[in-house]
Amino acid sequence: MGALTPSQVTTIKSTVPVLAEHGNTITTKFYADMLIAHPELRNVFNNTHQATGHQARALAGALYAYAANIDDLGKLSPAVELICHKHTSLFIRPGQYDIVGHHLIETMKTVLGIAATPEILNAWGAAYWQLADIMIGKEEQMYKETSYWPDWKDFTIVKKESESEEITSFYLEPMDAELKLPTFKPGQYISVNVFVEELEGGVWQARQYSLSDAPGKKYLRISVKREPGIEVGEQKYISHPGYISNLLHEAKNEGDTVKVSHPFGDFFFEEKEEEKDTPVVLISAGVGLTALTSIFNTLIEKKSSRPITWIQGARNSNTRAFKRDFDRCAVSHENVHTVYFSSSPNEEEVQGQHYDIKGRVDLDRVNKEVLFADNEKTQYFLCGPTQFMLDIESKLKSYGISSGRVKMELFGTGGVPRV
Repeated sequence: MGALTPSQVTTIKSTVPVLAEHGNTITTKFYADMLIAHPELRNVFNNTHQATGHQARALAGALYAYAANIDDLGKLSPAVELICHKHTSLFIRPGQYDIVGHHLIETMKTVLGIAATPEILNAWGAAYWQLADIMIGKEEQMYKETSYWPDWKDFTIVKKESESEEITSFYLEPMDAELKLPTFKPGQYISVNVFVEELEGGVWQARQYSLSDAPGKKYLRISVKREPGIEVGEQKYISHPGYISNLLHEAKNEGDTVKVSHPFGDFFFEEKEEEKDTPVVLISAGVGLTALTSIFNTLIEKKSSRPITWIQGARNSNTRAFKRDFDRCAVSHENVHTVYFSSSPNEEEVQGQHYDIKGRVDLDRVNKEVLFADNEKTQYFLCGPTQFMLDIESKLKSYGISSGRVKMELFGTGGVPRV
């Protein structure tokens, strides 16, 4: 479908106030009606995000942003890139865009009633397919690049290793001995698909987990945080955001299989020849360290001489993963610096040994020499809770660091990159 007419653009922009008022009502009904008509899509959409309304709110926000920027879609390019990576990791296909488009317009018609004039519905139909065509084209190219991996692949858990009282690593190897593992970009993720019997009729559910080791191994490693207080099999916990991670911890063991997607993700580190001496600062909180561990391990294995600073926040030593590995690298590599924050250290922990600074991550308390803020080329990678990343980004900007040198892993549904 071609570009929107000037009249259609004007019509779409006129609906911005309507979306602000009714957007969540529209998207909530849209998902409910679509999943009744197409129950097979329950295997695609995150059950937790459906039950909590998170997915409906995210789509409402996306529709609002699309309408508000309909005459300058370049502002949405980072968001489109993020969504396309998510879609390809779930093997979304063009035919599913037909289903979504049909139900979205029908829901607008129902919710808005007489306010949904033919002019508005026609404009939104054209606008939907303008965006859908962009995304289908981008995803088609990504599928071509990964054509040897056209659908879910069965992987065996060959090793399951506890990294802390919350985080466990799963080492995954393909059951197909002929499948060549890709040289993914450090920072990217895979989707892991498991069958949840407790959901009505049994439903496949996929979740994205950052790869936590350098590429080039015979395995793919993910390191998954277990949310406490959740009992697998108990109906009341099925909609909890941590249910699938608990299922992996409790029900999946060495020798079991899971279905895995090709690695994707728009958050990654990429080595460039002209940046080989540029400092890299990796800042994480909690399980956000996983994607950054992949970047760290990649730099170490490449014997990079660039300055590397690892700043990580955790509650205490019991919840901090991989510290022994980072400390060992810091001892043997003079270009590596580590800074550990503990918000609630245990009584037996010793400052300077188990952690460096008491409290949450605060860059004002970090030696400025290892932040390399005075180097106009330093690259910063952030991963952790959304508000944590936004706060750290704001602090870096206050040091005069441009947003172009700060990359964040905004992961869940509705996570929108800086635009």
